[in-house]
Amino acid sequence: MIDAYEDPGTPDRRGGARYLWWLVMRQPGRCAAGAVFGSVWMVLLAATPYAMSRAVDDGLGPGDMGALALWTGVLFVVNGVNSWLSVMRHRTMTRVRMDANFRTVKVVVGQTVRLGASLERRAGAGEVVTIGVGDVQMIAQSLTAVGPGIGAVVAYGVVAGLLLSVSPLLAVVVLLGVPVIGLVVGPLAGRLRGTETEYRERQGVLTARIGDLAGGLRVLSGLGGKSLVSDAFRRDSGRLREQGYRVGAVTSWMQALAAGLPALFLAGVTWIAARLAAQGQISVGELVSVYGYVAVLVWPVMFLIECGYQLSRGVVAARRVTALLRLDPPADAATADPPAEPSVLEDPESGVRVLPGRLTALAAVRPADAFAVVDRLGRYAPSAVTWGGVRLDEVALARVRERILVADPEADLFAGPLREVVAGRGDPSDEEVLRALRAAAAEDIVRGLPEGLGSTVSAQGRSLSGGQRQRVRLARALLADPEVLLAVEPTSALDAHTEATVADRLRAARKGRTTLLATTSPLVLARVDQVLFLVDGKVVASGSHHELLDAEPGYRELVARDAGENAAEEEAR
Repeated sequence: MIDAYEDPGTPDRRGGARYLWWLVMRQPGRCAAGAVFGSVWMVLLAATPYAMSRAVDDGLGPGDMGALALWTGVLFVVNGVNSWLSVMRHRTMTRVRMDANFRTVKVVVGQTVRLGASLERRAGAGEVVTIGVGDVQMIAQSLTAVGPGIGAVVAYGVVAGLLLSVSPLLAVVVLLGVPVIGLVVGPLAGRLRGTETEYRERQGVLTARIGDLAGGLRVLSGLGGKSLVSDAFRRDSGRLREQGYRVGAVTSWMQALAAGLPALFLAGVTWIAARLAAQGQISVGELVSVYGYVAVLVWPVMFLIECGYQLSRGVVAARRVTALLRLDPPADAATADPPAEPSVLEDPESGVRVLPGRLTALAAVRPADAFAVVDRLGRYAPSAVTWGGVRLDEVALARVRERILVADPEADLFAGPLREVVAGRGDPSDEEVLRALRAAAAEDIVRGLPEGLGSTVSAQGRSLSGGQRQRVRLARALLADPEVLLAVEPTSALDAHTEATVADRLRAARKGRTTLLATTSPLVLARVDQVLFLVDGKVVASGSHHELLDAEPGYRELVARDAGENAAEEEAR
């Protein structure tokens, strides 16, 4: 089975069926073993009625107790071996499914990492979650066809050959029976693929909406939009439910036919055999064997239908995976070197100039304007931004990421010990981690957790409060110690006292380093070297916080509004 650190290989992204075949070829030995175990297991199921027929014809009929004992012993051995084969088949196919599961998880995770910041612009969060939660399991389950599926085909052929030795008529009926069943079930499989595809797409949309609601419920409540979004969610979930009913209707028919058609088909074979025995064309022992073969055939026929059902769902799931795998991150043909020393970052579109070694604040009437400027300065959006006179989009992206860090207010927090959550990819000492947490005024978080830095933080920091999550994100950015730090609303979820503490410590921690804070908090603005005031996405004034308060009515109104909101929030607490 694939190791956690093993290279999963290069997947075949050309389609769902090709991806499933790639998974099979990544573990050919195990898949071959599963096919052999499954085939021998099913064939030996057919050996039981054959031994019974010989025991009747050679032992019970002529009264030969030796022959009866011999074939009874053969039955015991065959069933013992088959029990062992059943265990090995199940164990092998479990490993096949687990390998396919883990391998798919690794290629999906690797692709999301490769897409990086462009992922959310190329695929919805709900789509990725649906792939990880449901589609991976379906793909793994569909590989059942490798073992029992092949075994069903082999056993079907062997039983048909045994029936040929009893009666050519029975052999012909059996050989023609499964193609007829396939003609009946085939259209349902095609319909299932269509309904399942639509269901998965709707599920991805609804999953994304759930995530948006969870993240913005407080904002929605404040704006009075909760009922509006609730109605939209109810409408979308109703559509998903109706689509689920359609999928369930097709699935129920396929499962009903998987149980009913083999029974009807094999009842017909038994009836023909009974007629032949009554006419004296076959012996009583052969009738017993035919009945046994018929009972055994229920398994391969059911497996064939079930494998067709699983493969249909597996192909749908694999198509969604390959659609994600075919996405490529934006091409980066830039080869220029970045400035050799700290330099000015300038955005001609807005007029923002971030001076090296200084703590600058970006105060915008519309927060979206500040976010757009930060995206351009961090090279997350196309722009004509220059860095030391060199266009930022001409500098190799990897070099930009090494020196410019954008601290997003909603940056992901992965589950794990607090030490690892703050450390990120690095391997800092505990003292360095604690220093960064203190700079973000987050030392109380360490004290409040039962095991300090070793305490486990849940995914996205759900075990922490909003203010704690914000400070942990800031501590992580400060520990990275980039040459240029662009932080968006780093203190928006904090109370006034903590916000002032963070502002003071942030200034000390980033002394001599280039830092831009997008904020309208007067507590933070009063502690920066320079404030850039944005109106309609353009810098209309710059200076210290107090200079702008005296000279710019618009800035004074913006800051006073923010201060009033903070005061109201403090009073509510």
